[in-house]
Amino acid sequence: MKRLLILLNILLSFALQSQQIVPLNEKSYSDSLQNVIKSKAPNISKATAFFLLSNYYRNSDSLLSKKYLENGKTFIVHDALLTAKYYYYEGQYHLDRNKEKAAHAYQQAIKVLSKLKTRESDFYQSLAWYGYGVTQKDKEGYPFLVKTVVEKCIPLIKKYGNSRNLGFSYTQLAIIFTYNAQFEKAGNYNNQALRILEKDYPDSAELFYTYLNSASNFCYQANGNEAKKFLDKAEKLIMPYPESSSNSFFYYGKTLYCITKQKNSEALPIIEKGLYYTRKFNQNLQAQMFYFKKYDILKKLKRYREAKNVLEDILAEKSLAIDLNNRKTIYKQLSALNEEMGNVREALVWEQKYSKLNDSLSSANVRLEINKIEAKFNTAEKEKKIAVLDAEKNQKDLEVNKKNSYLWGLSLILLLVLILLIFLYILFRKNKKISEQRINDIKQKEELSLTRAILDGEERERERIAKDLHDGLGGMLAGVKINFSTWSSHHLQAEKDKEFYKILGQLDHSISELRHIARNLMPESLLNFGLETALNDLCEFYLRKDLDIDFQAITIEKNIPLPVQLNIYRIVQELLANALKHAEATSILLQCSQSDNRLMITIEDNGKGFDTGIEQTTKSMGMRNLKNRVNYLKGKMEVSSDPQGTTINIELNIDGE
Repeated sequence: MKRLLILLNILLSFALQSQQIVPLNEKSYSDSLQNVIKSKAPNISKATAFFLLSNYYRNSDSLLSKKYLENGKTFIVHDALLTAKYYYYEGQYHLDRNKEKAAHAYQQAIKVLSKLKTRESDFYQSLAWYGYGVTQKDKEGYPFLVKTVVEKCIPLIKKYGNSRNLGFSYTQLAIIFTYNAQFEKAGNYNNQALRILEKDYPDSAELFYTYLNSASNFCYQANGNEAKKFLDKAEKLIMPYPESSSNSFFYYGKTLYCITKQKNSEALPIIEKGLYYTRKFNQNLQAQMFYFKKYDILKKLKRYREAKNVLEDILAEKSLAIDLNNRKTIYKQLSALNEEMGNVREALVWEQKYSKLNDSLSSANVRLEINKIEAKFNTAEKEKKIAVLDAEKNQKDLEVNKKNSYLWGLSLILLLVLILLIFLYILFRKNKKISEQRINDIKQKEELSLTRAILDGEERERERIAKDLHDGLGGMLAGVKINFSTWSSHHLQAEKDKEFYKILGQLDHSISELRHIARNLMPESLLNFGLETALNDLCEFYLRKDLDIDFQAITIEKNIPLPVQLNIYRIVQELLANALKHAEATSILLQCSQSDNRLMITIEDNGKGFDTGIEQTTKSMGMRNLKNRVNYLKGKMEVSSDPQGTTINIELNIDGE
């Protein structure tokens, strides 16, 4: 059971299929569509046939799929529904190739379909919402996908009664819950789907996939007997169609059943049957999933060398590894496999790759908490610095007042000699101006020096702590974990020593948390790739579904001194945080451009604006912090704000002097 759950995350990206699936009798289906496009059918029928053929070939023949998509587009003219269909099938074409393009196409389809109020438009709008949810799964997580299905897809089609699409929507919800180990919820949604599909669509492909998903759900609960019942039902549906591409899915379900029943040797020839269909229909991703199962079986059979070769081939082929979460899982498996083989050094290498990738995928909540702590620390330090500067200013004013009193007294005495008095008065005024100018110059230099020391000290301490945590303590704990794992594999048994393995898991989690904290103390992308990449990553961090950030970088050079890059990064970080937290903006334009030793920053938002004199009337440190960093870089800042938005222009000196 534990081995099966290890693979749940990597399997979910494989299991989430398009909601619009083709019938099991694929030849009859494709032939009927070909007949439509060759006939004298209306343009709307021909266009729809071309789009459906594009969807049919989108995984097996991308060139043919693209050709059919563009052929269907020629029939659109000014038809809104056909336009929406084109956008939807364009999203389908890009779904497994470029999720950003797919998401944009789905949104275009939804925009058009939302203005139409027919059963067919609602049906396609439901499909488009589901496709969009799949594209956002890696960014927003599974809760967003579930929310999309429950709040967008199902209500659109449920108002027309039971249908194939409604049944399959329940099945897709069940898949998500299955691969998040919520098996009871998955079973409930599978049962809702079965009540609709078995009654009204007993020979449908939707029912076939619901049977397979039900079998998988029971396999992950180690209930092979119940899984077999649904697997047998699926086999009856697919048996008349030996040329259907859906056979690969059936053999995958059969493989999962054999593993559940610990019939590992029997599973290997079944995998080969499934691979036959994946090769025939160019199902590259599914082929890699079969190989992943083959790796798992070989590992259980203690054929470690073969298992390692299979897993390394999966990594090299990249269909699965292109997804960062999948790649992380593969790294972890290679580390564990090398531990089993006694290759401690190689296991450590894969563990380090896993940890590094895991660091880059750290949760936004952890980063947010670290930023909050940092902001509190910075605020306290700035308040201390301002208090010291105010005290120094008061002391200097007192000294100047005492000097003025003394000089005025001396002037009264010198009134007895008129000519000498005038001469001394003129000389005194001139010297006073020079003294005041010198005092102001000295005070500015002291303030700049103090600011420089505080900012440089903060960044050095962050960097030192981050390196100590990540390279020192992190590396030591990783070594301890691997040594414990190696020792336990030879001296302990998983069933008898569960508490030890639980503690070992807690140690592994602690290592990950430590590295998360270390990474956020010092922006790793800034140190490794420079200011432009770091600012781009910072903008992507703040992105969410109700916020658009347009970042434009113009001729930013990589030879800017690192302390200056750090201060520019903190300035932009403060600007973005203010726009989100205080202005409540939904659209932000950020532009950074460099000209010789000058760097210009412009940020515009559509937020609610603020009083530009707020730093004079409140204790808020936001604008004061910005001005301190701008002054440190000998720069200047202009702020313009009204209820329609805010614009801030900053010009900085970046020559490092």
